[in-house]
Amino acid sequence: MNARLARAASSLAVIAVLLAAWELAVGYGLLKAYQFPPPSKIARGFVELSLTGFPTGVSLWTHTGVTIWRVLQGYVAAILLAVPLGLLIGALPVLDKLSAPLIVFCRSVATLSLLPLVIVWFGAGELTKVVLIGYGCFWTMLSNVIAGVRYVDPVLVRAARSCGLQGPELYREIVLPAALPRIFAGARMALGVGFMVIVGAEMIGTIQGLGALIMEARTFYRSEITIVGMLVIGLLGFLISSGLAGLERVLMPWAGNLDQVRR
Repeated sequence: MNARLARAASSLAVIAVLLAAWELAVGYGLLKAYQFPPPSKIARGFVELSLTGFPTGVSLWTHTGVTIWRVLQGYVAAILLAVPLGLLIGALPVLDKLSAPLIVFCRSVATLSLLPLVIVWFGAGELTKVVLIGYGCFWTMLSNVIAGVRYVDPVLVRAARSCGLQGPELYREIVLPAALPRIFAGARMALGVGFMVIVGAEMIGTIQGLGALIMEARTFYRSEITIVGMLVIGLLGFLISSGLAGLERVLMPWAGNLDQVRR
């Protein structure tokens, strides 16, 4: 515990020194304030956003809530589609081989490059944003679910078969639990993709959301507001990803022992 506290204190000290150096560099003219707004100005921008909003009167908390809701809609839809499909493909080697080129191709297409086409299909409203987030999350999640099933340790499978497990029972009792750590890892990766996509998706057709806030800040040359938006997005992704990791530890305390299994 003491070692952990010492590491945390050291990290905080380093951050404090860097922030102080940044503030002094701007104060002495070594850095331009409009390009590198000092921490004090960023803090004032945070207070302004929290209390009054910028520039439309929409508060930071409203922007944050809207962004979270959009990400969760696309993210949950992607998981609900990708998990059962990935389990099916992973269980059937023929499907895995047939679908692999398509999955690689779709994952290689930058999600935001589809924005003009998705606007043509669905307009510039909420559905477009949810579809883009869902698309980006889906392929990441699908790939990890398939990999989780395909790379289950054969030792576990052979041991289960020697005990009489076959077919769906083998899949339910052995393959699926062994694949869950990889599935949870895919869920965390997909979440990161969702937050990357939402920034670009919210820059068009809306005045609410952290992406829209960043766009407005650019229009008004408010670099400190842009940084606040970036920090909030990063913090949201970190907190939700940490929550998923904690949930994984609670639901699967045995997962760490899988690496100890040897052929």
